[in-house]
Amino acid sequence: MSRILVAMSGGVDSSVAAALLRGQGHEVLGVWMRLHDVADTYSEFKKSCCSLDAADDARRVAAQLDIPFYVMNLEREFDAGVLQPFLDAYLSGETPSPCVDCNTYVKFGALLGRARHLYDCEAVSTGHYARRDVGPDGQARLLRARDADKDQTYFLYGLRQDQLEHARFPLGELTKPEVRDVARGLGLATADKPESQEICFVPGGDYRDALRDRAGWVSESGRLLDRDGEQVGEHQGTPAYTVGQRQGLGVALGEPRYVSRIDPLTNTITLGRREDLETTRIDLERSSFVAGDAPGGRAPFRAEIRIRHRAAPIPATVRPASADEPARGGHWVVDTDRPVWAAAPGQAAVLYDGDVVLGGGRIARPAASEAGPDRPARTARPAEADGLVGTRR
Repeated sequence: MSRILVAMSGGVDSSVAAALLRGQGHEVLGVWMRLHDVADTYSEFKKSCCSLDAADDARRVAAQLDIPFYVMNLEREFDAGVLQPFLDAYLSGETPSPCVDCNTYVKFGALLGRARHLYDCEAVSTGHYARRDVGPDGQARLLRARDADKDQTYFLYGLRQDQLEHARFPLGELTKPEVRDVARGLGLATADKPESQEICFVPGGDYRDALRDRAGWVSESGRLLDRDGEQVGEHQGTPAYTVGQRQGLGVALGEPRYVSRIDPLTNTITLGRREDLETTRIDLERSSFVAGDAPGGRAPFRAEIRIRHRAAPIPATVRPASADEPARGGHWVVDTDRPVWAAAPGQAAVLYDGDVVLGGGRIARPAASEAGPDRPARTARPAEADGLVGTRR
């Protein structure tokens, strides 16, 4: 049996993960991660994973399971790997995926490193709904969870082989009701605790509060354009909007309009009809593959793509953006068999082969020469997005 460090958030999922591993005979250590200043506050409705009450719940469950419990400060790592990229993305007109960064750089990055070197642990476990096995080639594979409604592999696509080899997902074969049944059967304090439903460092639920408080963002009105370039209103600053947004636009044009393009350099937002946000081409950047290399090397390969956590996977052909593109990552082009809607620059796009996660990347802005009604042009990042103005490092 192994010594395993369990990242305990104070919720039912990580609590049951710790209980299952202990029941299997592993030596289990529990740790609650202090990631930011929200850890100094209490969550009114107990729906945060990072507040003081969450730490209290995690400590209480660890005591029930009779396992050692630690609090680990990873604020510096979280700030550099998650918080600042989150702020930078919105300031540059993109939509971030902070949970992907947290898993890649914090949970299975900094935490895994400390677990192995400080506590001599073989692995780190979380309460994610995902599965892991070893493929015919001897490499670790990331697989979708049995509970399709709870599957969280979308947020884990960035794990490398050396991370996945030391990752454990005890809940992969369980459904959420089964997890709660286990917790109730063991009398765990978190058995009926509500799920966390917010960005952990945005306790109020409005990311614009984080932009104001943590990046010094000040709302600046700008032009709101219809698809033909005609001004139809004003907006309150490009960071306050995301591609695909319909609510809060403050215009009535006879039929629904959605944010289709965000240009932080000119502080303009372009609206479109629903069909204007459909596309069959998605450009990926900052790509990575779980196996290390793309399935086809530099050759095109077939996969299914998911551009949002709960979006239905769509069959597609994936090819390098250029002939000399390295097979390990970088820029790739995804041609989908049918249109996808509101592919927001900055968001994660994940590639699957059945239940197997192949990898993924971030949706890129197409070059200006490629832009059209459904393909917003790539713009340079404003000074604020590079941390030169407003952001804290």
